[in-house]
Amino acid sequence: MGEFQLIERFFKRSVLPSPYIALGAGDDCALLTATSGEQWAVSIDTLIEGVHFLSNVDAAALGHKSLAVNLSDLAACGATPRCFFLALALPRVDETWLADFSRGLYALADTYQCVLAGGDTTRSLNGVVITITALGSVPAGRALLRSGARVGDDIWVSGELGDAALGLAVRRGEIELPPPEAQQVAARLERPLPRVRLGEQLLGIASSAIDISDGLAGDIRHVLRGSAVGAAIEWVRVPRSQVLQRQPMLTQQRCALTGGDDYELLFTAPFDRRADVMAAAGADAVTRIGAVTATADLVVLDERGTPVDTGRGAYDHFGR
Repeated sequence: MGEFQLIERFFKRSVLPSPYIALGAGDDCALLTATSGEQWAVSIDTLIEGVHFLSNVDAAALGHKSLAVNLSDLAACGATPRCFFLALALPRVDETWLADFSRGLYALADTYQCVLAGGDTTRSLNGVVITITALGSVPAGRALLRSGARVGDDIWVSGELGDAALGLAVRRGEIELPPPEAQQVAARLERPLPRVRLGEQLLGIASSAIDISDGLAGDIRHVLRGSAVGAAIEWVRVPRSQVLQRQPMLTQQRCALTGGDDYELLFTAPFDRRADVMAAAGADAVTRIGAVTATADLVVLDERGTPVDTGRGAYDHFGR
């Protein structure tokens, strides 16, 4: 199967009309239309076999996650997903793999009416490489940023943290879990659910936001640097699943604070907006875990008031 047959079979289909897409996949360029009073939010992420995912990962799950990580970025800005572009490099054409990958990709895209507007395919000399650029729209001047946190703001997170890191440890054979628990944490690793609706609802309420991709401790430091503030977090408030809570405390802290791949939202909001935050959250679980401080860094305290080791920061592909 050649490149163009591959595109035609697995990645080209009828597109629902969208006011944001004047011309979609199939031409040299896509043509996008910006609507009045809105700005584009643009996110790009690359996933590489052996770096971001294991070679034996389920292809449908990989299709889901490839788009989910971008939609999570849009959620952190409060943007509504509109379209995305896919660049896919493959060492060989595996029709079964492609069918499963595209099925997982489109299932998530359809959930948010996010249209595949174009892309590229090519041959890779070493493993699968997936790059997605996602675009969303947000009311002009209202996007959630990393730079808006203020001293005294509450710090919130959505969902539960650490299961994805625990799932990776299970996959690597470092930790053993009963099959039902192993399946639960594997799902959190392979099929994260971007908090798009929550991000949209937090516009005008949250003062800053970021998605947790590289670990709570590392990602909150991006907010602290961007806002020139510090943070105090209570470890006992950090939400964790019952599965993770059955692990040794050091494992819990490593997974929940520095593990990454959670794709939950971390956001700040003025303390007098707590009722508004809860109303905005709706069915999305959110937990208040600490407060923004005037100090220059992050402090995480356990129930005895002892500082918890939070490592050196977010995951760094070129760190040592």
